[in-house]
Amino acid sequence: MNLLDAPLISTQSSHHTLPGLFAALSRGEVDAYPALRPHQRPAWHMFLVQLGALALTGGAIDTPPPEEAAWRELLLRLTSGDATAWALTAAEDRAAFLQPAVTAGLKWSPVETPDALDMIITSKNHDLKQTVARRATPQDWLFALVSLQTMEGYGGAGNQGIARMNGGSSSRPMLGFAPVRADGSGPDVSAWWRRDLQRLLQLRQAGKGLSLGTAGGPALLWTLPWPEGGKLRLHELDPWFIESCRRIRLVLDGDRLSALRSTSKEARIDAKDAKGVTDDPWTPVKMDDPPKSLTLGTDGDFTYERLSNLLFEADGWVRPTLAHPGEGEAAGVIVAEAISRGNAKTEGFKSRIVPVPGWARRLFGREDLGHMAGDQIAEIEIFDKALRNGLALVAAGGDRDKLGKDHYARAGEARRQFDRAADRLFFEALWKRAAATGDDRQDAEHAFLTDLFHAARTAFDLALPAIPCASILRPRAEARGRRAFGATIRRGHGKGGDRRFDFLFPSPERQNDEVA
Repeated sequence: MNLLDAPLISTQSSHHTLPGLFAALSRGEVDAYPALRPHQRPAWHMFLVQLGALALTGGAIDTPPPEEAAWRELLLRLTSGDATAWALTAAEDRAAFLQPAVTAGLKWSPVETPDALDMIITSKNHDLKQTVARRATPQDWLFALVSLQTMEGYGGAGNQGIARMNGGSSSRPMLGFAPVRADGSGPDVSAWWRRDLQRLLQLRQAGKGLSLGTAGGPALLWTLPWPEGGKLRLHELDPWFIESCRRIRLVLDGDRLSALRSTSKEARIDAKDAKGVTDDPWTPVKMDDPPKSLTLGTDGDFTYERLSNLLFEADGWVRPTLAHPGEGEAAGVIVAEAISRGNAKTEGFKSRIVPVPGWARRLFGREDLGHMAGDQIAEIEIFDKALRNGLALVAAGGDRDKLGKDHYARAGEARRQFDRAADRLFFEALWKRAAATGDDRQDAEHAFLTDLFHAARTAFDLALPAIPCASILRPRAEARGRRAFGATIRRGHGKGGDRRFDFLFPSPERQNDEVA
């Protein structure tokens, strides 16, 4: 089973060899990969873009060819004519696809299914079941190999992780801009691949994105022998290098594939000091001392606040190259995906798709966009604080002097509900605010504040009956809680009040709205 010749990869309407898939992507004929699991999508997309860019650069070609034969020749050129390097199985002393040649004497353990090989650690075995892919096809092993070898972290003694993450308990994130399908339902798979491919080629021609590596250095790391202790040096590798972080061999028993895995004392690449900063064009970097790549921790997600910081380069973040909408690009989506990881565990695949209308695409070059996003985050904080103050006062029986930590905790679920509502509103409101001028700008701001007010009040009203309070004190507590809710909003971030919020309250309510 060789990827150059066997049509193992299924798309929505056909099966392709690897060069045939590249040709179909070049022609814009790929809409979906039905067998690809959701958490494998970022690994598969990044792998295809990196491999395609390496192939075109090696062949000195600027435009992806639409013919399968041309791609087959380009891929063979990358392995110096060695077709075995594209096979799913090979002898241990020969490189196979994403399987470096290894020395004799290693101890191997069997892996029966591709989902057991994949990077997801499901210790509780609840959401994503383990070792269920008993009727796996070769492409299931292919996708699992790409996911493991290019995305995995540290998994205990002898199980090393990739270089493109900030430490073994981190993850490799993907943040990018993608063209959308004609129906607007999500990323256009073919157009997204061509877009990222062309952007990488343009960067290399301009001499950008090459600060840490060596253009033309080793790139397909599975083609290099892996002796014990034979570390590769990051600065010697091509910036688009494709990793193989684990010792894996696929084996064929009749017509059934399975795998063997072994360990390594050290990581394949000497990159610990890089902190995940490897010129990866999808990875956000925090300019600390030293700089480090984004880590989506065990409680992490792509919230509006985190995405705002990443996209608009706030709080020391640098947006990755392929998250910059380019000149002439139409409507698209921001794709943010990563595995939430902790110490030897994963907490799920996190994915966020943010629509970017065509008219909003040009806004990314404006310096004030980040300030507007910051203003919206500050406005959300005011309504969140109002929820907290109002519901906590109800829990305290309306007596401010008795307020304590436990009373504020009673507002937790309501605040989470409100935060989810604010998250849904955030980016659409931001695009409208940034595009508006004059009175239209104020109208856009008022629309966002009105939506936040309704969301916060709804969360307050839904939570109120469940807040424990002595029945004799309840009328007073609820009245004072509502006053505290409104007073916190009108006060805003200043003791003298924030006139921006006056329009939310009728005049009689403003007159009686005293700080509770």
